[in-house]
Amino acid sequence: MNFKETAKGILENVGGVENIANMTHCATRLRLNLKDASKANDEAVKSVDGVVNVINKAGQYQVLIGTEVPHVYDEFENLVKGSGQLKLEEGTNDGESIISKIFSSISAIFAPLLPALAGSGILRELLILAVQLGFIAEDSGTYAILFASSMAVFYFLPVLLAFTSARRFGASPYISALIGAALLHPNFLALMGNSGNGVTTSFFGIPAVLMDYNSTVVPIILSIWAFSYLYKWLDKNVPETLKLVIVPLVSLIVMVPLTVIVIGPIGVYSGEAIANVVNWLIERSGVLTGILIGGGWSVLVSFGVHWAVNPIMINNISQFGYDYICPLTFACNFAVIGTAIGVYFKARDKKLKGFALTGVITVALSAIIEPTLFGMLVKNKKLFLAQIIAGAVGGAYLGLMKVVTNAFVFGSVTTFPAFIENNANIINGVIGLAISVIVGAVLGYIFTNKEDKLA
Repeated sequence: MNFKETAKGILENVGGVENIANMTHCATRLRLNLKDASKANDEAVKSVDGVVNVINKAGQYQVLIGTEVPHVYDEFENLVKGSGQLKLEEGTNDGESIISKIFSSISAIFAPLLPALAGSGILRELLILAVQLGFIAEDSGTYAILFASSMAVFYFLPVLLAFTSARRFGASPYISALIGAALLHPNFLALMGNSGNGVTTSFFGIPAVLMDYNSTVVPIILSIWAFSYLYKWLDKNVPETLKLVIVPLVSLIVMVPLTVIVIGPIGVYSGEAIANVVNWLIERSGVLTGILIGGGWSVLVSFGVHWAVNPIMINNISQFGYDYICPLTFACNFAVIGTAIGVYFKARDKKLKGFALTGVITVALSAIIEPTLFGMLVKNKKLFLAQIIAGAVGGAYLGLMKVVTNAFVFGSVTTFPAFIENNANIINGVIGLAISVIVGAVLGYIFTNKEDKLA
């Protein structure tokens, strides 16, 4: 794929630079906010080399590309911002609904961190496995170094999220990172002593409830969202000759205390409340939750709104060390694998068989389901239903057995070490995913006609 030509082709067929209100990307999609969606030529965009499909949902024009989307985005950004015709206002689009803005913001904030989160999660599980097998001792320097490597992304998550949030909301990424870092400074943490969350102190006589912000998600995002308004006001009103000193000075003086006194505690308690509600529902009815998420995850992915659930999983991992939802997304992915296997063994058309086999390999190794989902399953309602049923059945078993993962990862064969918790968790994880594959393969075989072709 020629990334520059792909980006150029997409831009030309969505109405050009003047029609772009905002842009970002996730793991597989270029996500655009268009000023006038009617100017986009869907069929022309689909015909661009490297484009798999186009989805216009949740207030965004989503161009499905695959795992190479970051390279296409870089070229797209150069074309848009380098044209001199338009200066994007990051994170703004008056045409978007509030729900659409939330979804697009979550996507933009978390997408850049997914490789770090996934890689760190797998390293953590491999380290646990190495300890259990006796390869590495927990009191060794090797363990300490690898443990720090695997947990750094979670401990310093507020700093990383501050940076990506700032890019989304239009604030200074570096000042934002300092705001996040201040919440993790040893002197600040020392104020809590050994008492933990809830200890009070004061800032110029104003009472402040102290919280431990390492590994938290919601507080820093809310803080940087608020900071973006202050930053834009300062950037507009402070003379150019004084910006170098005044903007960061005022930003830190205002935002760090404001976060500690007001925004931080609200964020911590609201984030914990959301996670506790979700986990309570899973504990009360694991089967129903498994059916809904295992079967419905592909539907969320097809609309591009699954990003709204990812922060809950990340929060669970960082706060509790485990998550119930992530295994259910595995059920969906393995159902896609199973359905593609069924198609491969039933279909006679070489192109369809080749596409199905490619889908099996892609999902198994990279957990990217979109090409198979949009290229084969969505186009055939029976196959899409087969995958949903398979994911629901496998998810029901995983939910019933309360299977968890110890890392936030995308469901594939390569990320299976995330199930390493205890023998029962591993065994039930294998059984649940095997159910998804088998049911998907059987239904995929039944619902495929031998004469079906790749549309």
